[in-house]
Amino acid sequence: MIKIDNDILNFINDCEKDCLIKFQEIEAIEFHNQLKVLNAFNKNHIQAYHFIGSSGYGHNDIGKEKISDIFKDIFNTESAFVSPLISCGTEAISQTLFGILRPNDCMLSISGTPYDTLKQVIWGVEGKNIGSLKDYNIGYYEVPLKGDEFDEPEIVKAILKYNPKIVYIQRSRGYSLRNALSIKQIEDIIKTVRNHTKAYIVVDNCYGEFTEEKEPTDVGADLVVGSLLKNMGGGIAPTGGYIAGKQELIELISYKLTSPALGVDTGSYEAGYKSFFQGVFLSPHVVAQAKKLVVLASVVLSKLGYDTVPKLTDNISDIVCCIKFNDKNKLINFTRAIQQASAIDSDSVLEAGEMDGYEDLIIMASGSFNQGSSIELSCDGPMREPYAGYLQGCLSYQHGKIGLINAIKTLIR
Repeated sequence: MIKIDNDILNFINDCEKDCLIKFQEIEAIEFHNQLKVLNAFNKNHIQAYHFIGSSGYGHNDIGKEKISDIFKDIFNTESAFVSPLISCGTEAISQTLFGILRPNDCMLSISGTPYDTLKQVIWGVEGKNIGSLKDYNIGYYEVPLKGDEFDEPEIVKAILKYNPKIVYIQRSRGYSLRNALSIKQIEDIIKTVRNHTKAYIVVDNCYGEFTEEKEPTDVGADLVVGSLLKNMGGGIAPTGGYIAGKQELIELISYKLTSPALGVDTGSYEAGYKSFFQGVFLSPHVVAQAKKLVVLASVVLSKLGYDTVPKLTDNISDIVCCIKFNDKNKLINFTRAIQQASAIDSDSVLEAGEMDGYEDLIIMASGSFNQGSSIELSCDGPMREPYAGYLQGCLSYQHGKIGLINAIKTLIR
C-alpha cells in the first residue's frame, strides 16, 4: 500500500505551481497532435472491421495496411510499415540498418554513440561472428555532440572523409546525460548534411514522438524508426514497432523483415489490431501526461539538490527525466520506490542485474501492463557513475505524481 506523506505532498504541490506555464505549452502541443491523429483516422476511413486480424501468410490484411497508412500520414511520409512482429525499438533500428546497408557501405552517427543495445548490432562481440554490421564489413563512424549541440564542422569533415550511406541521429538521450535533441536542432543539421551528401538520414525517434508539433520527417529526415512499447503505442499496444519514410527505403527494409521475395505483404497477426489503433489514437494524450511528469520531477529533484536533465526552461523533446544521484544506493532505492508505486509487480524487490544488450548491470523498475513498456511509469539506470536514474513515462500524470511522492521518501529519510 502507498501511504502519502503530507509534507512531501505539500512540497510537490508547491513545485507544481512553477510548472503551470510549461503544462500549458504541453497541452497546446497535445491538442495539435491529437488533431493530426484524428485527421489521419478520418482520412483513411477507419472502420471496426479493420481491427480484425489475419492468419498464415497474412495476405490482404486490411488492418495491417490501414494502421501503416495512419502512421504514414502522421509522419507525413511516402510510406510506413507497422508490425506487431517487431519486438522493440532496437529490432526496428537493426532491421532498418541491415535493410539499407551493404558490405563496404558505412553509417555515420552524428549524435555520438548510440544507445547501449545497439552496440552489439554495430560492433558485435569480440571473437564471435554474430552478424553485426562489422561482421558484414559495414563501417561505422561517429561524431560526438558538443555539449547538447551537433558539432557541425566535425560532421562535415566526417561526411567528406567517409562518404556514408546512412547519417544516423538518435533523438533521445539513451543512457547519456544530455538533453534530447529538438526538432529545430534536427532541422538545422539536416540542412547542413544535405549540402554535403545524398546519404539517407535515419532518425531513431524512440521516446520523442508527439513531444513537439513536428516530427523529424517533417523537417527532412528520410526515415524515422520507433517502438510501440513507447510513445506511439499509447500504453495499449502490446508489442510492435514502426518504420516510416521514403517508399524505396521501406521496401528495402521490408525485404529484411521478411524476405526479398515477400516484403510487407507477408506477415499475420491473428489477435487483431484494435489495441494498435486505440494506442496510437491515445498516444498524444499519454505523451503529454508523461511530459508533465518530466517537468514536475525536474523541478522537485532540482529543489532537493539533484542535477536533472532537462531543466524547467529547456525544450522537452522526449519523455525522460535524467536524475544524477551520484550515489549507487540512492539510485537503487529511488528505482525500487517507483516499482513499489506500480500497479503490476509492486511487491517485487529490484536488484541490478545483467540484461541482453547492455554492458553494465542495470536496475529497472517497470511495473507495467505490457512487459518493458517505457511509456508506462518506469525508472532505470546503469550501475556506473554518476549513478543516474532515468524516470520516464506514465499513463496518467496523477499516477506519475504518486510514484514521485513515494520515491522522494527514499531521498529525504
